[in-house]
Amino acid sequence: MLEDKTFCCEGCKTVFQILNEHNMCSYYQFDERAGNTVTSGIARKRFEYLQDIDVEHKLVDFKNGSTTSVTFFIPNIHCTSCVWLLENLGNIDSGILKGTVNFMKRTVTFLYDDASTSLRAIVELLTTIGYEPNLTLDQLDKKESGTIDRSLWLKLGVAGFCFGNIMLFSFPEYLKMDQSGSSEMFRYFFGGLNILLSLPVLFYSSIDYLKSAWAALSQRGVNLDVPISIGLLTLFGRSLYEILSGTGAGYFDTFTGFIFFLLIGKVVQQKTFARLSFDRDYKSYLPISVIKLIGTSEESIPVDKLEIGDRVLLRNQELIPADAVLDSEQAAIDYSFITGETEPVSVVKGTKVFAGGKIIGCNAEFLIAKKVEHSYLTQLWENEAFTKRAEEKIITSFADRISPHFTLTVLAIAIVSLLVWLQIDASKAFTIFTAVLIVACPCALALSTPFTLGAAVNILSLNGLYVRSSNVLEALSRATTFVFDKTGTITESEKSEVRFIGTDLSEDEKIFVKSTVKQSIHPLSKIITKSLTQETKLPNFVEEIPGKGLKAHFGKVVVLIGSKSFLAEHSSSSISGFVNTNSAGSLVHVMISDSYKGAFLLENKLRDGIQDVLATLGRQQDVYLVSGDNEAEGKKLKEAYPFWTEMLFNQSPVQKLEVIDRLHQKKEHVVMIGDGLNDAGALKASDFGIAISDDMSSFSPACDAIAESASLKNLATLVDFSRSAFRIIVASFGISLMYNLTGLGFAITGNLSPLVAAIIMPLSSVSVMAFTNIATRIKANQMKLKIWA
Repeated sequence: MLEDKTFCCEGCKTVFQILNEHNMCSYYQFDERAGNTVTSGIARKRFEYLQDIDVEHKLVDFKNGSTTSVTFFIPNIHCTSCVWLLENLGNIDSGILKGTVNFMKRTVTFLYDDASTSLRAIVELLTTIGYEPNLTLDQLDKKESGTIDRSLWLKLGVAGFCFGNIMLFSFPEYLKMDQSGSSEMFRYFFGGLNILLSLPVLFYSSIDYLKSAWAALSQRGVNLDVPISIGLLTLFGRSLYEILSGTGAGYFDTFTGFIFFLLIGKVVQQKTFARLSFDRDYKSYLPISVIKLIGTSEESIPVDKLEIGDRVLLRNQELIPADAVLDSEQAAIDYSFITGETEPVSVVKGTKVFAGGKIIGCNAEFLIAKKVEHSYLTQLWENEAFTKRAEEKIITSFADRISPHFTLTVLAIAIVSLLVWLQIDASKAFTIFTAVLIVACPCALALSTPFTLGAAVNILSLNGLYVRSSNVLEALSRATTFVFDKTGTITESEKSEVRFIGTDLSEDEKIFVKSTVKQSIHPLSKIITKSLTQETKLPNFVEEIPGKGLKAHFGKVVVLIGSKSFLAEHSSSSISGFVNTNSAGSLVHVMISDSYKGAFLLENKLRDGIQDVLATLGRQQDVYLVSGDNEAEGKKLKEAYPFWTEMLFNQSPVQKLEVIDRLHQKKEHVVMIGDGLNDAGALKASDFGIAISDDMSSFSPACDAIAESASLKNLATLVDFSRSAFRIIVASFGISLMYNLTGLGFAITGNLSPLVAAIIMPLSSVSVMAFTNIATRIKANQMKLKIWA
């Protein structure tokens, strides 16, 4: 029975009622156009404007055929039950294909079939079940993301206002002023004001912590908000009792100050998250550059410099950086990052394409139709195609892991104190019991993690390592094994020397070769393209097998470029006389119309500082080399670093993935460093994947961080810094516990005065905030890392 169930909010209860009703007509009317259920009467008229095509165009994120994506901000998302309900709305509306909730941002993204449902129907459904989206006029002009919720500022303002005034009203208590006669009257008067000022703090400013604690307990779990809520309610209850009974002045100054500092920590955490949501796709992760066509010349420019009407050239496997219109005759677009559908979509000249689509096959030219939307590409980064396996997405924070132990310890101390004082002085027993719960409230504990990780992520980004989320930093700090790709990672592709060994290529053959390799963004293809000076032509067909080679058709001419095995597999005739060399370099073989021509020899240069990085990492961790190239450069790499745990060559992308899985079976914590192209599977499978990027024009979704190639020489230092950040968190926990223990000493002995509580609680919060920020920057400075922009 529904009456026997406990619901976190009215929305959850309503949806459960709907799901349990066979006849849903009591809640909805049937929309014949959409084949869907919608609300009736006044509620229906409220959202009639959503049928306007222009309004829908401005609200939706993406549209391909009938498949549409839209994101709503829903303030009423409170707990895991809300998340589950919103992500399973397809059980009510079959037109909703998928729902994805971002709990921290309180947003939900729906992928739906507009032939089966409509934007209006979805909004009406959400409103009916208690999750009305926050639709405002500014969304129609500009969809914004990464900003702090206005309600959080209001909660902080209310808490700060009440905290300051209650402190003023409490000064007579601090100074032990005469409380006889008229002073006694003022004492009750100010006490009443303190109660009135504390009510909005309890029921408005602190409500998120109370709801979070209730949600955790209802799921039979304990998070950090549980001991916080216990402390808050105890603090409020005891203060209310003391003032109403005339036995004391209460601790409303401590109560409001506690919440005020907690909200400051939340603001800092959200500001850090908001900054990352903006920076990581543009200024940090990519600073994406694209090839802009100016007449007959090409110019590489940052994406944020793109203007409407600019013509850009995109190559095979590159992402479309902004909404655009195809200017070539045809192209194939892979929208799998957005829809999850891996089948490429064929588009013709004049078709609008969307940011996040990936070019498959031939180069294509586009006219930019819309300036780059920061919020949308940030959503792409949050899409599940860009993240780890589902079970790895939620990383329990260190604070939440210790919360059950902390809560049980505090309760045990409080109960023991109660039992002891019942034997000593029963009149003080309950007072001391509540005092223990008050001073043990982990305010500083809750602030240490967001402040430390926020500062650490900022410092890492200043030094060229752009981390996807502060949550994944712990995986980097726990690394026991490092796996390196070779080409484009250990070696510096841009400075390679290129020689062709074999039959001299004619001018036309060079055009065919350059036109083929130009379709690829593999490091070796880029080098060969740069080494050839001929003009190019557009292939009729091109196919790239990652890690193996390229196949292109120019009329009747078939060009194969890649490894020996690739040529042998795709050639219609047998091949003999493959080029072999003892030189330390990579060979890229060429066949044109079933005639083997020879091979390009690319002799790579090791990146500056890579020997020191390998030596430093190798002192305490295992270091592997896993390369798709042959063993020609094995000797050079062995000379550069003779202590490789293992060197593996001729590894396909699948074999690289198998190496990572094999290390996981040995209980190793693996960091994979690759160029983000052929290493996508290994980067995704590793505990922490780092994609090294030279020109930032390619995008690698399956990684935890993107590193500028120049920052690779500091990799060992950055790993040590991430470990130091977690040591700072542990130290800040120690400081917090020191304050808790000091307060417990006063509480257990029955000496906790309002003045002591008013000093200890804010001082612990301020101390932890200052310590984590200063300590993080001092440590970074000691490691000679950049600490200011």
